[in-house]
Amino acid sequence: MSTKVLSKIKTIDELGKTLAFERKQGKKIVHCHGVFDLLHPGHIKHFQAAKKKGDILVVTLTKDEFVNRGPGRPIFGEHLRAESIAALECVDFVAINKWPTAVEAIKKLKPNFYVKGNEYAKKDEDVTGKIYEEEEAVKSVGGTLHFTDEITFSSSSLINAFFSPYPEEAKEFFSGFKKKYTSKDILGSLKSLEDLKVLVIGDIIIDEYHYCSGMGKSQKDNIIATKYNSEEIFAGGVLAAANHIAGFCKEVMLVSCVGTKNDYMNFIVNHLKPNIKTIFHYCKDIHTVVKRRFVDPAFLNKLFEICYLEDAGHISASVEKDISECIESIIKQFDMVIVTDFGHGMITPKIVKILCDKAKFLAINVQTNSANIGFNLITKFHRADYICIDEPEIRLACHDKFSNLEKLISHVSEKLSCDKMIITRGHKGALAYSRKDGFSHIPVFSKEVLDRIGAGDAFFSITAPCVYKNNPMETVGFIGNAVGAMKVLIVGNRSSVEPAPLSKYITTLLK
Repeated sequence: MSTKVLSKIKTIDELGKTLAFERKQGKKIVHCHGVFDLLHPGHIKHFQAAKKKGDILVVTLTKDEFVNRGPGRPIFGEHLRAESIAALECVDFVAINKWPTAVEAIKKLKPNFYVKGNEYAKKDEDVTGKIYEEEEAVKSVGGTLHFTDEITFSSSSLINAFFSPYPEEAKEFFSGFKKKYTSKDILGSLKSLEDLKVLVIGDIIIDEYHYCSGMGKSQKDNIIATKYNSEEIFAGGVLAAANHIAGFCKEVMLVSCVGTKNDYMNFIVNHLKPNIKTIFHYCKDIHTVVKRRFVDPAFLNKLFEICYLEDAGHISASVEKDISECIESIIKQFDMVIVTDFGHGMITPKIVKILCDKAKFLAINVQTNSANIGFNLITKFHRADYICIDEPEIRLACHDKFSNLEKLISHVSEKLSCDKMIITRGHKGALAYSRKDGFSHIPVFSKEVLDRIGAGDAFFSITAPCVYKNNPMETVGFIGNAVGAMKVLIVGNRSSVEPAPLSKYITTLLK
């Protein structure tokens, strides 16, 4: 790379000082911002048109970590993207943005014109909504938002066609899916969830990650010694489910119970979204469930786990009575009930009966784990409107290890009078079913996995309201697999799957 090209690349702070000097010389500053993952003729014409608005053209790039277009993106790293743009004659300076959006960069660079492509001129169609914030930032520094009207190409379309990061089966699926549905259809389905009133019920889990590095075998004992590095605590279980849902539905009520030995209430309250209302019941002299995982930070390999929990069925008769009366008194206020049953004692037979008898729409996820394997089965419910479990869980429920999966789904569907189900299958994707339309196989969209913890919870939490809204199960499975592909790139429950990044990813998939 030539010295001339490299000299164009600055930090945001360096660029701020340079542009302050140029402004004093009477120069007009033009600013473009974007990902520019695959530089193409549309970008070049956009930059050339922007340069005509002033004297100095500055281009800022989205940092790799903030490119919310799903697994495999960006194709090209931030430094290579910066060098490619700096090589263009019409571009005077390039900087990699330090923030998730362009707002801070605009305020520091103070352009006379902030220029976007004509695809942003219809501001209501910007899935992130950031164009409004950017316009406000430009006006605050005395600048103007301008749209070019040049020929446009889609980087995502070109990447999907020629540099696809998706498995072969997924590419074939997208080809057929796009003939039936557009990204506008799918995003409209997600947007329609906002008005739902959702009651979320289930077990709280506090997930702890203790990061430690192996030091080798102990000299005197046959154990591997590890060195403590750091730790993180995440709001897991039903807390994670509620947080996922609260990004898409404005009105969410959470009902759960905590132990008095370690209630974690300050942590819980501080790690729930503000639009989640809560009703907590206290269980005397027991633990709030804590799962402490010891993790190798290099590859996020789990070394071992310690669980702080009581035997299933631990809640007292008085607490069960309080929870039952609470649910009965409020359940009719909600459009749907979402149950995340981790088998840690809250969802008793009495509570199961109330949920099955009283819920207007009942979505259920039961999970098998080391504390309840073989004992926490979907068949303990006698009715559901939507079931989402993984393949081992339905096989356990049917006591059938080898039979055809479609046969097992049909059996559970009939037994629980459940018209709609999705069985998640890890790297094999998902199998969606509706009694009306039959089966749809949705392949996995990405094989990149950072951490599987919580992926099933996210899939279930965001697809359940979509099923309530009577979306085709093929599209529900598509949304679920997009959610799953994003969630496995998040460590633990460090953050939720949010509407804006999910919308950008879906738009990218269907370009």
